[in-house]
Amino acid sequence: MFWFALSVDLTAIMILSYAIYFRRHGRRDLLLAYISLNTGIFAVVSVLGNQQVGMAVGFGLFGVLAILRLRSDLISQGEIGYYFTSITLGLINAVASSPWMLLGMNALMLGVLYAADHPLLLSRHGRRMLTLDVVHEDPVSLRQDLSARLHGQVTRVDVMEIDYVRDLMVVDVRFQAAPHERAPRRSFFNARAGAR
Repeated sequence: MFWFALSVDLTAIMILSYAIYFRRHGRRDLLLAYISLNTGIFAVVSVLGNQQVGMAVGFGLFGVLAILRLRSDLISQGEIGYYFTSITLGLINAVASSPWMLLGMNALMLGVLYAADHPLLLSRHGRRMLTLDVVHEDPVSLRQDLSARLHGQVTRVDVMEIDYVRDLMVVDVRFQAAPHERAPRRSFFNARAGAR
């Protein structure tokens, strides 16, 4: 059962990392993190051989990742979801007692993540942190300016910072792109890009 579970776990994490995550997001640096975290969890829980210990380790790692998310802007919420899934796969594959349950839970986890992070799902909705080279006192003019810059309908604006000396403002914008174009996927570089 151990070797079967190990082969299923390695297959699942390869599908998660390479076939789903990397093809959609292209961050090579996180592939090693997902694979090593998954195989490490699988190895530790398998050696300990205790389902309760395995769950305690898993919840502890969930807490660590939650703290990491609060302190880091380099990892998006979606990438944290991949972290959670890699942990969950390692736990499930290490403690599952039935081969059918093991295969079913792996298929369920991978299928849900594949569908939830599909590029066609909500592809027109986006979020940007923009630095504007003008200060808008009127919320209506601010929304009009942002709609023109983003080529879409602004659904929410949060003003994060206003600097009257340098005549700029930083805004967090949620928007829906025009029907003929998609909102570009969020990355570290375009998330901090200024609108000039």
